[in-house]
Amino acid sequence: MEASDIQTLLRFFKVMANESRLKVVGLLAQRECSVEELAALLNLKEPTISHHLAKFRELDLVQMQPKGNTHLYRLNMERLNELNKSVVVASPIALAEDVEPEAWETKVLKSYLENDRLTKIPASRKKRWIILKWLVKQFEPNVTYPEKAVNEIIQQAHPDSATLRRELVGYQMMRRENGIYWRLPESEWKPV
Repeated sequence: MEASDIQTLLRFFKVMANESRLKVVGLLAQRECSVEELAALLNLKEPTISHHLAKFRELDLVQMQPKGNTHLYRLNMERLNELNKSVVVASPIALAEDVEPEAWETKVLKSYLENDRLTKIPASRKKRWIILKWLVKQFEPNVTYPEKAVNEIIQQAHPDSATLRRELVGYQMMRRENGIYWRLPESEWKPV
């Protein structure tokens, strides 16, 4: 999603975040109306309706058709559908440049680690995944470890080495065969 598309969506949501404007859209979705009709139906002043319609015109959400001395407005359903589709677009939504993708992981680690020791094992699977990602990095890739060494490394972080060892194997971060463990490549890990 392009930055200009994001700006358009922000303007769209800002325009639509008004009860009176939502009512105008509802009426215009049913039929064409003049400023005078909309003002009477919504019990608003005509300049207020004109202001709302101007906001809609900026986004091409309404179309105006002259009819004698009045102008009739109708909702541009094609444009509204286009904007709605861009809200639920299947392609990944662009992140703002100043957002740090690992911010949540950092927060979880700060919450559960104190002096490189795990204060408790998170109950939440997502948080536990973050902790296990940190823990598995205590093991070197392409190195085999006997179970006793695995327990010692884990116990440097938390006393419940049996649970954490099982979790590392369960999430396919480590593999075990005949009492020997080794760290698997990250591409083989089975996320939450």
